[in-house]
Amino acid sequence: MYRFLLSRQWVILTLVALVLIPVMIELGFWQLHRHQHRVAQNTLIADNLKARPVPVTELTSPGHTVPRADYWRQVTATGTFDTAHEVVVRRRTSSDDQVGVHVLTPLRLDGGDTLLVNRGWIPAAADQQSFPPVPPAPKGEVTVTGRLKADETTGASGIKDLKGLPPRQVMLINSEQQAALIGRPVLGGYIELTSPAAANGTPEQIAEPDSSSIGPHMAYAVQWWLFAAGVPVGWSILVRREKRDREAARAEPSEEPAAAPA
Repeated sequence: MYRFLLSRQWVILTLVALVLIPVMIELGFWQLHRHQHRVAQNTLIADNLKARPVPVTELTSPGHTVPRADYWRQVTATGTFDTAHEVVVRRRTSSDDQVGVHVLTPLRLDGGDTLLVNRGWIPAAADQQSFPPVPPAPKGEVTVTGRLKADETTGASGIKDLKGLPPRQVMLINSEQQAALIGRPVLGGYIELTSPAAANGTPEQIAEPDSSSIGPHMAYAVQWWLFAAGVPVGWSILVRREKRDREAARAEPSEEPAAAPA
């Protein structure tokens, strides 16, 4: 009755179905893990943004790698901006997706160390080779507050720190790189400045990370699992249809050839 399942066509169709089921299940779990990672990250962002600001030296030091648990922690620091070693970070976007640069200004702390402060976004110079006009940093001793971030690396960001860039221009925010340029210890990581805000809104402050969006990953996971469940259902429907068509074909009366005239 089901001998047709041994035909080449049906063997291939069955093997394809057997391969698709575990693949779709695995894709569903992949999307589920992405959903769980996003939820965990949103929780971390929200908790760290609500946490009381602490002195930056409690969370980092020269050569320190900022752990993910400390990303976006609110920190404070007191010192003097070192505009002589100020650089701009190329290929950064503003809140309305305009491409420009971030202004990275070292802050010399009272204890002698240096903290990298990302003061925000400004437009790049018109020719991409000149150093853009940068709004001046506050003079004298200042207390800043910002969100702690880890050093950017080629592997993590997907951006290479290109050789031969114009003076005082970089592709990555990296404390070890800046320590070599400045010639004194730099705290690991950097901060995104939140206070004091620029008087005229320039540089444009970096927007607070979104901790509300979870994306469509859970919906995608459910879709993949529904597809996996639909494969055997579809396969069984096709088998029954094939069986019915074959039985109907066998039940049709064969036509007798007409007798030749005598």
